[in-house]
Amino acid sequence: MTAALEVNGLEVAYRAGRGFVPVVRGVDLTLARGKVLALLGESGSGKSVTLRSMVGLTAREGARVAGSVRVLGQDVPGMTARQQLDLRGSQVGFVFQEPMTALDPVFRVGDQIAEVLVRHRGATWAEGLARARALFDLVQIPAAAQRLRAYPSELSGGLRQRAMIAIALACEPPLLLADEPTTALDATVQIQVLLLLRDLQKQLGTAVVFVTHDLGVAAEIADEVAVMYAGRIVERGSAEQVLLAPAHPYTRALLGCVVRGGYAEAPLVELAGSPPDLARLPPGCSFAPRCGSAFGPCGVTEPAEVARPSGHRARCHLPLPLDDRGDGHAGAETTEAR
Repeated sequence: MTAALEVNGLEVAYRAGRGFVPVVRGVDLTLARGKVLALLGESGSGKSVTLRSMVGLTAREGARVAGSVRVLGQDVPGMTARQQLDLRGSQVGFVFQEPMTALDPVFRVGDQIAEVLVRHRGATWAEGLARARALFDLVQIPAAAQRLRAYPSELSGGLRQRAMIAIALACEPPLLLADEPTTALDATVQIQVLLLLRDLQKQLGTAVVFVTHDLGVAAEIADEVAVMYAGRIVERGSAEQVLLAPAHPYTRALLGCVVRGGYAEAPLVELAGSPPDLARLPPGCSFAPRCGSAFGPCGVTEPAEVARPSGHRARCHLPLPLDDRGDGHAGAETTEAR
């Protein structure tokens, strides 16, 4: 069966002054249908740009894009602008980070959902509004008939985010891209939205790429995890492999910053330093200036990606520790760094 998403050698650079600054550097990802991939990393690591590139949005922003992106077997960069418009909404749903700016403030929320169905499914306006009502029930928005007639400014943050999810799922797309959809929500509403997304994903069999910097969110919703740093995937594998047996020092550092219940007396670990300036990347490993385990080669040569037989991968000069299956660095397949 064709994968929901295949990304190979994705490069994205934005113009800065007289040149271009690389923001995404050689990203490779594959996501099977019905699976959830969490894309983790600090702000500025390239997560959102990677997500937007999957549906051709960065090219419209003047970015220079290279590499291959295939959605449901279709070559996205090779599409015309009209074909990309047809893809977005019908086969790929997109949940943006801030619904107040993503929703049009001058149109009623119900009309914005109905428009998706009229545009992509050839529905009549009445059919679109009826489906919008059903979608509001699906995403558990109370008093659905009343809320359909509301403008975005008349809804709370949690209800706006649920409305965004309803728009993204209107055509029941096989692939959903969610860009930190719970960041602006308080903790209680965040949990509600996460549980809703997980339930809808299982119910509809949708493949999901979920961008977040919250490791707790990733543990809650993801089947697979990819960790980004300075525009590269530095570690990827199943959620259990990456979150319970991290192989890259950056992933271990992120996990060390998480506050856990029952450890009230333990000091909070701080990840020293700041992400690098992408216009002036250091030689060798980009994480080396912040890494407590860095040694000679780290400051000279960019590390290759090393893969265990279990599929757990990391881009690091250090030998990979034993994973949950007990198969360590020996005999692992190495892919040359780009």
